[in-house]
Amino acid sequence: MLAVVKTPLIEINIKGQIPDKLLSFLKEEYKKEIEIIDENELVDIFETDWYRKIKKKITPADNLRIYRKIHKITQTQLGKKLGGVPRQHISNMETGKRSISIKTAIKLSTIFNVTVDKFILYE
Repeated sequence: MLAVVKTPLIEINIKGQIPDKLLSFLKEEYKKEIEIIDENELVDIFETDWYRKIKKKITPADNLRIYRKIHKITQTQLGKKLGGVPRQHISNMETGKRSISIKTAIKLSTIFNVTVDKFILYE
């Protein structure tokens, strides 16, 4: 079981077998700010039908845009990391107007520390 309490100045995370007395206290003290999660009910998202369906729809262009934004770099900055690729080329790759070459996919996998298949389109 996991009990999570979040208030502006307090964050409490308790894992494991939580005594009923402590749970009662937390529920009484924090009312709406407490969330009780039964870890036995948690699901591995990668094993769900929803994830499998979404994964099929994500393109290499989507992955490029997602990883670039996660790493908080601009298209211009990414172009420089790729060895001087113009910003417009990065934009075109992100929108699917320009395909991502194998050579570029390998560089992207190194930059973002992910597998190269994230940037390769499989037909």
